[in-house]
Amino acid sequence: MIKEIKISSRSRSQMIDITKMVQELVTESDVKNGTCFIFVPHTTAGITINENADPSVAADILKETDKIVPWEDGYKHIEGNSAAHIKASMMGLSQVVLVENGRLILGTWQGIYFCEFDGPRTRKVLVKILGD
Repeated sequence: MIKEIKISSRSRSQMIDITKMVQELVTESDVKNGTCFIFVPHTTAGITINENADPSVAADILKETDKIVPWEDGYKHIEGNSAAHIKASMMGLSQVVLVENGRLILGTWQGIYFCEFDGPRTRKVLVKILGD
């Protein structure tokens, strides 16, 4: 069964820690050992795993992606959000996290981030948990 997380971003670019929301879905699933698939069905948003102990890391990631892919750069896409499409492709649209004893297996400092690049918007993240 596929579960859905609803997310409301508040700015054009934002990294939103969804680790607790994903863990809640794992807990509700009663899967003790398996795999958690996380997928973003949007072309201007992505998903990544990175440090969630210090919020300045997310701010630094957004700052540097803005340098690499500026919002205005003579893009041809008529909607004017090419930068968001490029950044989403750079981050990727899915992540896979192992589940053991009913818990996501993440490193000490790791968290799961929804990456908004064309906000503010209401978005969704799809989660599928497989296992026993």
